[in-house]
Formats: sequence, C-alpha cells, structure tokens
Amino acid sequence: MQRIILHADFNAFYASVECLHRVEIRDKPVAVAGDPDKRHGIILTKNQYAKSFGIKTGEAIWQAKQKAPGLIVVPPNYPLYLKFARMGREIYARYSSQIEPFGLDEAWIDISSAGRNMAEGEAIAQEIRERVRDELGITVSVGVSFNKVFAKLGSDLKKPDAVTVITGSDYKDKIWPLPAGELLYVGRSTNVKLRRYGMQTIGDIANARPELLKCILGKWGLVLHDFANGLDDSPVAVMDCDPPVKSIGNSCTTPRDMCSDEDVKLMFYVLSESVAARLREGGFLCKTVQIGLRDSELYSFERQCKLRRATDISSEIAGAAFALFSQNYSWRRPLRSIGVRAADLTPYGSPVQLTLTEDESKREKKEKLERAIDDIRQRFGHFAIERAIMLKDSAMGSINPKEEHVIHPVGFF
Repeated sequence: MQRIILHADFNAFYASVECLHRVEIRDKPVAVAGDPDKRHGIILTKNQYAKSFGIKTGEAIWQAKQKAPGLIVVPPNYPLYLKFARMGREIYARYSSQIEPFGLDEAWIDISSAGRNMAEGEAIAQEIRERVRDELGITVSVGVSFNKVFAKLGSDLKKPDAVTVITGSDYKDKIWPLPAGELLYVGRSTNVKLRRYGMQTIGDIANARPELLKCILGKWGLVLHDFANGLDDSPVAVMDCDPPVKSIGNSCTTPRDMCSDEDVKLMFYVLSESVAARLREGGFLCKTVQIGLRDSELYSFERQCKLRRATDISSEIAGAAFALFSQNYSWRRPLRSIGVRAADLTPYGSPVQLTLTEDESKREKKEKLERAIDDIRQRFGHFAIERAIMLKDSAMGSINPKEEHVIHPVGFF
C-alpha cells in the first residue's frame, strides 16, 4: 500500500496570529522578535508585507528596520500560539489519528490507512487548507507525498496558502534541482562540506556514491542519501503518544559574551540546575553529559563524555560539563551561547555499582539537598534560593532556563 503523508505548515505563524488579533497592524509590515536586551533580538517570523521588504528570519531587529523603517516589532506570545497550534491539530484529527507535530507550526499527517490514493490525498490537503483559513483565520501550506521528508519539502515549495504534490514519478523533476540546503537536516555546516565536493543540489546528493557521503559526513551522509532518493520510511507518530525521552537539555544565548572560565562555569551551573531538576521531575538519571558552544562568530561545536555513574545531581553535571569545556576550548574567541544536555538516561532507582573510594553518605546528602531546593523553588519561586556563584554576575545569574524556555522543534528521529 502506498503511503499518503501530508505536511501542514502554518504560513508566517506567529506574525499571522498577531495580525489576526490586532486589526490596526494587519496592513503594515509586522515581525515577531525576541528581546534585544537579552540578546535575543532577532526576527522569529514576519508577515508577507514585511517579507516584501526583504526581511529575513534570523536577522537582527536593527537590520530589519533598516530595510523597512515602518516595521512593527512585537514580542512573542507563546500561550496564544500554542492555542492556535492545538486548534490546527484538531482540524487535522478529523482525517487521521496519526499526527506528529514538528514544532508549533508544523505537523505530519498520515492519511494512508484508509487506502487512499495520491489524488484523494491532494483533495484532503485542499480541504485542510480551506478549513484552517475559514475556521482559524490564518493560512497553511500543505505538502502531499509518499514519505515525510518529501511532504515537508512540498509544504515549502509554494507559500502561502497552497498545496504541492510530490509523487514517486515526479520527485526527481521537482526535488532534485533544489539547493542541497532545502533537504531536511542539511544545515549551514553540512552544506559547506557538500559544496567542497561539488554537491550543490539535492540531486547531487542523490547521485553521489554512498561511500563518499559517509566519508564526508559519517552515518548522516547515508541518511541524507536515502532522504534525497525518497527512501524515508519513518512512520508518523500517533497523536498524543509521547515518544520515549532520550535526553534532557537547556541552552542559552547569554546577555553578554562569555570571556573567561568563570563566566562559563557560572552558566554551566545555571543550565545544569535546570537539567538536573528536569531529570528529577521525569524520574531519570543520566550517564552522559554533552555540551554545546557557539562563539562570537557563530562557529559551534559539541562534545560529550560518559560519567562514572548515573546522576541527577547538578554539581556533578556542571563539573563534567566544565571539564569537557576545559579540555576542548582554548579561548580563541569569546562565547555567545552555551548548552548542557543529559543523555543516555536510565530510570531513577536503577541498580548502582558502589565503590570503596566514594563517600556514599555525602552523595545521598547532595541528592536530598537538591530535592529540598526543588520543593522550595516550587513553593516560593526559582530565585528564592540560589548558589553564591550566581551573584557574581547579576545578568547571567538571573537566567531561569527551566521556565523561561523557547519552544523548539522536536527532533525528526
């Protein structure tokens, strides 16, 4: 049975919702952006009018205002966007129970279980497009294809308020001429590597030798080769079916560049406290700690290490993170953003191999202390109790990544 997969992507989602709720700005260039004072002052999304000025997602607010002096910039209202995302999924649920969100504004919908063909899939996509416009007051672009990767590509090909069908017989004509960066998981760094070997389009990836792609990109080269050739068979998850948690992390762009080990150590404690608290909430311990760094020129890298024993103690996570940092960064440039992730999770209470060299009673005291801190913060707020290191820098020490989070797309895998 041929699969019929839809990918629905709300057009300029945040900006569209803001314009819907603010009549006075509907006919003006509008952008939703972060807070410049927290160095999150970039364009998150813009309406079609702002797009006509050449404003791009990800550029700084001051750059956007140079292009459109009358640009109206509004802060994000995530509770409102969550409400519209839920209403959108309620519309999708009229056609299938297999609905897999990809961030707030995107979702895959598998409608193949009823034995439909591609023409029926296109008709349903058109119905969804019209219902979203009529019932929610915003627009959506829908891709229709035989796998998730090509369905997502289809939703990007025509915007706004459009349906694009990509079939097994025409994907080479529609997909292969596109730039390589249009393929899912071909980011800026990967694109640069591919260009070095003369691969500039998706077709170039599809026709490359798998051995060469593996040499360039490791196992991801083989994944991208499959994607480009339409060999994605990943299923669409059932709506409200939570996938198993594989890792827990937090990252942050700091209010100022980090220029010293002390700055980095402070931020590792800020982030590790959030990660550890979320581990305890989920009933997990982690065996691996991963860090991610991005410098002032936006060069980024990640490193990870195995822990001697699984933990949910923030000081142990922060200590492992800082040791990784010290081993792998030489301060060529200041750092702009930083992240900590706990991976290789195991349930709390799993058997632990004790050692003769560690004072287990001290470790138990640390665990009890952190759980007591969780209770205090739940009752009186996050900043009711803090580590002394947080007082060294009021701007960075006042960050609360556990609650002041940004909503990101979930991983494809």
